[in-house]
Amino acid sequence: MTNEVFNAIWRLRKESNSAYLSYVDEEGYPVTRAMLILEHDQLKTQYLSTNTSSSKISALLKNPKASLYYCEPGNFHGALFVGKIEVCTDAQTKAFLWRDGFEKYYPKGVTDPDYCVLKLTVEKGSHYHGLCNTKFLPEELESLPQSLK
Repeated sequence: MTNEVFNAIWRLRKESNSAYLSYVDEEGYPVTRAMLILEHDQLKTQYLSTNTSSSKISALLKNPKASLYYCEPGNFHGALFVGKIEVCTDAQTKAFLWRDGFEKYYPKGVTDPDYCVLKLTVEKGSHYHGLCNTKFLPEELESLPQSLK
């Protein structure tokens, strides 16, 4: 992987406020949802917040395979991260992702039973731009020199 591709992946990841989560629903159909991105410091492990009561939770508990796609639609530039999602309801993980203003969605605060965190552990990915599709493993991204991160 070139430094240019690595930097493009990190830029998409760090500058995106949202990404598209794809998974298979309980009836076996693919589903894609736009998700708010709040944590930008990691590539191999990525976190999202959602409602425990969401239909995606039961689907992800049944089949944790999922992907996150970050993109610049007008430029046909994107980074895909594929892996497995863990539904986290423990206090430490929920507190890690909690932000001021979440009370609007979770009125009982960080301990609201309808608040949970989705933790994607990336197994592979790809970067697309300029008719070039580069596949990668998360270890390849982590092994690059710190100066490029």
